[in-house]
Amino acid sequence: MNAFASIFIGAIFLIIAGVIVFVIISGIRSGMSNNAAALLTLHSTVVTKRTEVSGGSGDSRATTRYYVTFEFDNGERTELIVGGNHYGMMVENDRGMLTYQGTRFKHFERDVQPQSGVSKGQFYT
Repeated sequence: MNAFASIFIGAIFLIIAGVIVFVIISGIRSGMSNNAAALLTLHSTVVTKRTEVSGGSGDSRATTRYYVTFEFDNGERTELIVGGNHYGMMVENDRGMLTYQGTRFKHFERDVQPQSGVSKGQFYT
């Protein structure tokens, strides 16, 4: 093997190793930042929901990430990744108490609202 090939293979190895180290350090920093953040419970509204699907070509498995954007009473917004079970239970314009820590979703408890269209056991059309 000539010197160019050795240098080229070494450079590729260093680039791949550098990317792996960068991803690991980024994950650790993000986790530490979330752990250091205060656990907040604020009144908010579900503004929008979206999904992101990756993979799934050929025999590979598809992965879906679920995102929900919440708007707080002061007008600020935050988008959090939520589990599929929570995502399915939320509807746009739901109001309730959002509990989160940094970028980590913890819980959303919907405000209790009386059922619309029901009065004294009768339904309105």
